[in-house]
Amino acid sequence: MNKLDEVVFLLGGPQGSGLDTSSQVLTTAYAYLGYGVYSTREYYSNIVGRHSYVVTRVSADEIPGAPRYYVDVLVAMDSETVFTHYRRLKRGSFLVYDSNHKNVAIDKIPSMPPSVKEYIIKDLEGRGVKPTVKDLVRYLGEEGVTVLELNYKELLSTLHSKYNVPTSRLPRFKSAILVAIVAGLTSLPIDALEAGFRRRFKEKRDIIEQNLSLAEEVVKAVEKEHGDYIELREPTLKHNEYIVVSGNDAVAIGKVIGGLRYQSYYPITPAQDESFFLETYDRLVVDGESYGSILVVQTEDEIAAVTSAIGAALAGVRAATATSGPGFDLMSEALSWAGNSEVPLVVTLYQRAGPSTGLPTRGEQADLFAALFTGHGDFPRIVLASGDHAEALYDSIEALNLAEKYQTVVIHLLDKFIANSIVTLPLPDTSRVKIDRGLLVKESSREIKTQYKRFSLSKVISERIPIGGDSVVWYTGNEHDETGHITEDPRIRTAMHSKRMNKIEIAKKEIPAEKMAILFSENIPDILLVGWGSVKGVAIEASKILEKKVGRKIGYLHIKFFQPFPSEHIKDIIEKVGVENTIFIENNYSAQASKIVSMYTSIRPRNFILKFTGRPIYLEEIVESTLRILDGEERVVLDYGE
Repeated sequence: MNKLDEVVFLLGGPQGSGLDTSSQVLTTAYAYLGYGVYSTREYYSNIVGRHSYVVTRVSADEIPGAPRYYVDVLVAMDSETVFTHYRRLKRGSFLVYDSNHKNVAIDKIPSMPPSVKEYIIKDLEGRGVKPTVKDLVRYLGEEGVTVLELNYKELLSTLHSKYNVPTSRLPRFKSAILVAIVAGLTSLPIDALEAGFRRRFKEKRDIIEQNLSLAEEVVKAVEKEHGDYIELREPTLKHNEYIVVSGNDAVAIGKVIGGLRYQSYYPITPAQDESFFLETYDRLVVDGESYGSILVVQTEDEIAAVTSAIGAALAGVRAATATSGPGFDLMSEALSWAGNSEVPLVVTLYQRAGPSTGLPTRGEQADLFAALFTGHGDFPRIVLASGDHAEALYDSIEALNLAEKYQTVVIHLLDKFIANSIVTLPLPDTSRVKIDRGLLVKESSREIKTQYKRFSLSKVISERIPIGGDSVVWYTGNEHDETGHITEDPRIRTAMHSKRMNKIEIAKKEIPAEKMAILFSENIPDILLVGWGSVKGVAIEASKILEKKVGRKIGYLHIKFFQPFPSEHIKDIIEKVGVENTIFIENNYSAQASKIVSMYTSIRPRNFILKFTGRPIYLEEIVESTLRILDGEERVVLDYGE
């Protein structure tokens, strides 16, 4: 049997049943062997019961940067998983399910919404399939899917007989069954599994031993049921050491390396995990030496979060807060205050699907307008968006530098699809890290201490002295003079307001345009895909596939900075390619990035690939929809389901 370059598997079951544990164990196990891993997680906004699933790509040659829709292995913890995801299976795929659910009919599953049941029943009728697990797996077998039927209850009972695990606790080990099924099908060695379980359960030796014992029984059952395996080639990745991180983790690690000293937050999905990470790993230790620590504060609401971070920044420490859409809305007034008072503040904004509460655990890229325009009056801000986990880590450091260098608010955008996905990532390269604290001084030797000109008009960016020292520093939400005292003098207003706003022009000159918008193509391509955020990985990979299909050079333009905006650079690239050959890809309804491009360049984009289901954009979707655009369509709305 030929060995594969990659394998994609999906684990599905009820929320709260241990799918996160399964994902963490398997991701670590493959990383332990040197494979590149990309794992995404989708879940409902409840604690227990509703359907949840994890899709993981394991590659021998690279770290995958995008999710795929079709899978090689579907492992079902319950009957709902079989009904929800059978469309992802293809000829040659594997379906593994619990034989105890064989006779379940779809109308007997209480957790499935009626609208979903109706759609699936209609689809099955069109295929001539009765809406029962038994008939569906029969049909899939006839379509070339290898079906493995295992009795999960019998497998769990081995823990009772061998370790006397109480019957009431046995369901907690179901996640180990899913892990072992994948391990059995892909010939994952036991030492890799052990590494995964040890990372997840730390020093709980009895739990690790019990999970490994169960895994061995499941692997035997898989071998008995099916003799052939999905064999992966030996990995060829060049890095020797990797970390296994979510997007939240990557941002937190970047903030630790970047010298963050104060982080505030109010718990909100999907931002909260970043602060949870910082509460656990709150300092940078190099060769046994500790480099400061971070005070992480959970506040009573998002208003308190942003205002306390402002206070910390005024006191002279690197400060940030993390939130999602509804929380960001509440921060609006404080952001205006920070802009008026030239406060270096980082706001990490994790985008989820709105409006209002919207789809609180699903993803979208629809907060770009909010990041750019939230707040009353004009005030300078820098807005940048990360496209993957590596960017998220280094951009977190860059955001702290930019905030202090230009003494302004920096809004760092990520989408849920980055935040909640887990990847293997090379260890951070500290040689790339530089700390720039701007014009921060301890005390001024040139000014009278009681009349320190914090907002001196002698230059656009003034020296900044922390509050709490000998010098008196005045801050107010009102317009002010050079010392910070309130004024309504029209001449001072004009000068002070211009001073603040001119920071963006300086930043635009100092930040290379090629860094603000990155073209992934050796030369100007024939077809240009344009996007931002998590579109990066899927668009870059899709462009390689599309080049082979259409025989034309296809590139991807990745927009990272939206303020300052590299208008001339982007306009030059699009005009060389041609608007008719340019396709914007966004995970929102109104193609927000395309409107920003139009606003700054006067270019009117024509072609769009859009998705707003709350689910990620899959590789297959981009390939199919791009071909449709090339055939004459102008706006393709993606609707791949679960």
